[in-house]
Amino acid sequence: MIKPIALTSGDPNGVGLDLCFVAAQKLKGSIPFFLIADVTHLKARGSEDAIQLIESPSQAHDVPTGILPVIHHAFPERPSLNGMQLANAGAIIDVISRAVDYVNSDQASAICTNPIHKKVLQDGAGFPFPGHTEFLAHLAKQEHSVMMLACDELRVVPVTIHIALADVAKKMTSQLLRYTIQTTHDVMISDFGIMSPRIAIAGLNPHAGEQGAFGREEIDVISPVLETLRSNGMNILGPMSADTMFHAQARRSYDVAVCMYHDQALIPIKTIDFFGGVNITLGLPFIRTSPDHGTAFDLAGTTTANPDSLIAALKTAHKMAHSRVKNDT
Repeated sequence: MIKPIALTSGDPNGVGLDLCFVAAQKLKGSIPFFLIADVTHLKARGSEDAIQLIESPSQAHDVPTGILPVIHHAFPERPSLNGMQLANAGAIIDVISRAVDYVNSDQASAICTNPIHKKVLQDGAGFPFPGHTEFLAHLAKQEHSVMMLACDELRVVPVTIHIALADVAKKMTSQLLRYTIQTTHDVMISDFGIMSPRIAIAGLNPHAGEQGAFGREEIDVISPVLETLRSNGMNILGPMSADTMFHAQARRSYDVAVCMYHDQALIPIKTIDFFGGVNITLGLPFIRTSPDHGTAFDLAGTTTANPDSLIAALKTAHKMAHSRVKNDT
């Protein structure tokens, strides 16, 4: 039996808690998960009959279909539902750490994180990390991690993430590119069950540099790394012109696309499936997924936020956990 997924509360002033109720009702027990959150927050946001307090992750399997299993984690303040609320910042961070403890102790199969607001954590608790991805890598004692965005029709991995476009060429080193592609390759096998993944690599420059006419990064950095990885047996395509690799016919030629910078990867996937995309952190010793949207403070408490991304994130985490168990046996 696959152990349940640990779902974090995220910022309780955002839409995460609202979406948890909907996810439990729509999944109807098909994906075992439990929420780590303050029960008083949930009682103020939904029917008390829709939640069940549990003491340990294993009890999530015993909760009736459609009911939200909750492990209580006390927060200092009730959500104001009025934008940023700094007093709860420390508890938001502690919930993430608690979820990591559950997966590290083999009580949970994966972590799914509801959205946080980075400025709330920075101003309210001195949070020194750009976001979830870097914090989770820190908790796992790993120097690097890799971000994947996935939907049913496309998987994309940016080599550089939250940096200025002017800094991309400087940060895109051979070492970082090789690590990103190798990590992507390994996870496609272990967590997606694709034994010989086809990996498409986007060029940095227009038309992948057109043999140096529009930049030399493809010649000096990207192509040498790709040749080395091909010689190691990887199925690598590219470097490809980014403007021709995301239409439907092109997407059928590969299993995942590695892109050089944030928008090069995220624009196509958000165009294809804006509400159903999932954020996945690769290279950690545990599985982590997240809905691909923010806290949406303006929608919190209105029950109008779209739940598709959270539901997809839970389904993806469950599939990855099942694949990892299968590969380990």
